Amino acid sequence: MLGNNVGLLTVLFHHPPRAAIAKVGDFSPFLVEERECYWAAERQALQKHEELKMSVILCTAGYDHTIRFWEALSGICSRTIQHPDSQVNRLCITPDKRYLAAAGHHNVKLYDIKSTNPNPIMTFDGHTSNITGVAFHCEGKWMVTSSEDGTVKVWDTRTGSLQRNYAHRAPVNDVAIHPNQGELVSGDRAGIVRVWDLGESVCTHQLIPEEDVAVQSVSVASDGSLLCAGNKKGNVYIWRMIQDVEVTRIVPICTFQAHKDYLIRILLSPDVKHLATCSADHTAKVWNLDYDYPPAKMAAAAAAKGKAKAISNGAETNSSTSPTAESTDPAVIQERNRIQDLNAFRIVAGSRAPAEEPPNPFPAQPDGPPMDPTTGTPFLETVLSQHQRWVWDCAFSADSAYLVTVSSDHYARLWELNTGQVIRQYNGHHRGAVCVALNDYSEPR
Repeated sequence: MLGNNVGLLTVLFHHPPRAAIAKVGDFSPFLVEERECYWAAERQALQKHEELKMSVILCTAGYDHTIRFWEALSGICSRTIQHPDSQVNRLCITPDKRYLAAAGHHNVKLYDIKSTNPNPIMTFDGHTSNITGVAFHCEGKWMVTSSEDGTVKVWDTRTGSLQRNYAHRAPVNDVAIHPNQGELVSGDRAGIVRVWDLGESVCTHQLIPEEDVAVQSVSVASDGSLLCAGNKKGNVYIWRMIQDVEVTRIVPICTFQAHKDYLIRILLSPDVKHLATCSADHTAKVWNLDYDYPPAKMAAAAAAKGKAKAISNGAETNSSTSPTAESTDPAVIQERNRIQDLNAFRIVAGSRAPAEEPPNPFPAQPDGPPMDPTTGTPFLETVLSQHQRWVWDCAFSADSAYLVTVSSDHYARLWELNTGQVIRQYNGHHRGAVCVALNDYSEPR
């Protein structure tokens, strides 16, 4: 059995079925059983490959009011569902691959993926404006949505009933579920990231990275260790999430500018080693968060060497005796600049309800991702730049080896991240494609 972290896309692209290279004449005429066993194995391999292809659920949607399902390997559109009520803003697949949620103008429609029925099996009504985010509980028992109507709602997917209704004071642009399944994270146009405790039905944290700068997107690490947010100025903010007995502590660790234009989507990879950002500048970027990334290891070694040299030259002693001396060590300069940047982070935290007083600066922590000393940002792995218009959304494969992006140029593209190359292009939308969902996990998450 394949492990949870194995992506079926990788299996499809790198382990094709064995070709039938034997000929009848290759077998002894007396060994009929040998020939039959060979061809039976070939048929079994081909059947398994077909089953794998059907196990990769990839779908896109947008402003042409059409949801398209794609064969990831061939690029062929295998099914379409019309969504006449409105454009489709977001898509989400249940962890067991049974259902697809399509978020539109005022409602979310739930479709049976394995059925040929083009009609939704359930519709969730209650929002009064565009729905901007949708996510499922790990067992699909409930669903959370965010909306421009200023609310975050939790729905029972078995009955369709509304279970929770949380109010922001501004339109909400995105929502994510913490992997502990007990907390939600949402971001709004007033520039506030909120953390909600589902058990006690209260907001426990308010994070304000930049006053009155809309938070466009939020993402929570699959292991619950990180929270990321991106705003309309193209800036990214990363916090460490530390699970205590009764409450989650949230500590700012990194901030940087990812794009000079609107940042539309931010997404952490399943292995929490990569961070993808999508932008109005027609690109998606992939940033590395792994200390074992070779350029990061080289930079760390160079910084250590520079520090050792400074100590041997007496620089450390001089700086300690002179209150006005400034260190010239690149590592020290980088850390000082990072701490100054982090002063922009602001937090209002409480174990129950968020405080109303103005937020205070939150102290910086030294356990952020590895930073490129030449740019002051995390190491940029690759810039995905073949789209011709805004890049709206993205989705990682289960093993974090691939990324799917969608754009106003009508196309969806599948990128192999270790090469930065497009390996499939999905053509069919006749207006902008703005959302994508991918589930290629070998087992339910």
